[in-house]
Amino acid sequence: MIIGEDPVLPGALEVATLGMTMRFGGFTALDDVSIRVAPGSFHALLGENGAGKSTLVKCMMGFYHATSGQMTVGGREARIADPRDAHALGLGMVYQHFTLVPSLTAAENLVISRRDTPAVIDWARESRALRDFMAAMPFRVPLDQPISRLAAGEKQKLEILKQLYLGRRFLILDEPTSVLTPDEADEVLGHVRALCAAGEISVLMITHKFREVTAFADEVSVLRRGRLVGQGRVADLGHADMAAMMIGTSAARTPLPRQGAAGPEVLSVRGVKARDRSGLKEIAIDALTVKAGEVVGIAGISGNGQMELMEILTGQRPAQGEIRVAGRPYHATRTEAQALAVRYLPEEPLRNACAGRMSVAENIAFRSFDRNGAASRFWLAGGQMRARAAQLVDAFKVKTASLDAPIAALSGGNVQRAVLARELTGEVRLLVISNPCFGLDFSAVAEIRARIMAARNAGTAVLLMSEDLDEVMELSDRILVMSEGRIAFETPAATADLATIGHHMGGHA
Repeated sequence: MIIGEDPVLPGALEVATLGMTMRFGGFTALDDVSIRVAPGSFHALLGENGAGKSTLVKCMMGFYHATSGQMTVGGREARIADPRDAHALGLGMVYQHFTLVPSLTAAENLVISRRDTPAVIDWARESRALRDFMAAMPFRVPLDQPISRLAAGEKQKLEILKQLYLGRRFLILDEPTSVLTPDEADEVLGHVRALCAAGEISVLMITHKFREVTAFADEVSVLRRGRLVGQGRVADLGHADMAAMMIGTSAARTPLPRQGAAGPEVLSVRGVKARDRSGLKEIAIDALTVKAGEVVGIAGISGNGQMELMEILTGQRPAQGEIRVAGRPYHATRTEAQALAVRYLPEEPLRNACAGRMSVAENIAFRSFDRNGAASRFWLAGGQMRARAAQLVDAFKVKTASLDAPIAALSGGNVQRAVLARELTGEVRLLVISNPCFGLDFSAVAEIRARIMAARNAGTAVLLMSEDLDEVMELSDRILVMSEGRIAFETPAATADLATIGHHMGGHA
């Protein structure tokens, strides 16, 4: 709550963080960040994935308690113990994913969101009040329709209307256009901008789209690796300036030692189209190739189609178009993957590449338990399976109490090593990887990247999707940028320019 007196919250609010720092053990996620959002302003917050944006707004909303630093609301110090305190001060948050109840109408979602909703609702009275509320709003949604029947743009507008209905005068928008078409995004943000200009609300918007910053925001702040690295009036900054702040101008890591020249084409993706995870946008890959002995890195900010591309290549998402491996049509069946020596290392392998309750030995054996005499018609060759697992655990330095321990009991780095042991054993013609070092410590990162480079040097074609631009620069021979579900840019890694890559990652060609 506000220190000293009860808050009075008419109109747009000024909100500021002062030296806000957040540590998780020895990791500093947010380091001395001071940002002021003026009353009635539209303030954009930029930064790569992992830059600290989400940590900052979670501290502001009371989900996290900052290790140090202060926050002011309306010019007075505020102590926010939990989201209820934030709401009482007039702060609200519109999340990246909808929080509405699909089976209820828009009106019902609004009414049940209040803390003072009565046990028995007088719907005639509530309907009159809602009509009066909507008449004062700059945009409308059909109140009598179930949420399941609303378009994505209408749902996003309702999320914003809900915050206004609840009396919020400072809104945090977390990637509010991620599931909207460009036209829907412009409409929603245009309405929000109008509310700011009228002095009704102040807004802090997390985004990665430079176009939206330029079109709608007054000011911008940029975080990189937990630190505030740039601020300014949007009118004074170009896209290149914002990209330079977001990505940095320091030299990328020295590429790992690489041997040999690229060989024949292994992976060919042409004219592939699929719906994205929201079902509203299209993933469209016109042409993508990876050669033997080559790492092709795909850079991009989360939510631009990388997850869907991984799902297409692993057979988890239906798609139209042509995928070929070594010249042969490829549909990602287990039989095809074995015959063509295609291996995968998906993001979050414990969820996507392992059976958590099964043992380390069993997980390592997934690719080979029924091959080369490892099983009879009815029985697995347990001794042979354990012996092979022991060899790979030793070779890949997997730290585990026992081969019989559930793989879920291992640390993240050791799960990653165990999956790599399985996927890199034997002939590997094509390796498809997504965020292989996310959340791992320095030693695990170094070893896993060295394993990937060793596979490349041995002639494996590697497709690497990563939101860590340092990782892409360090490992890749060629770099592609994905934006809005498409390949937006391509460059040889040796001559890659960070500012240009950041420019395309931000969706500005």
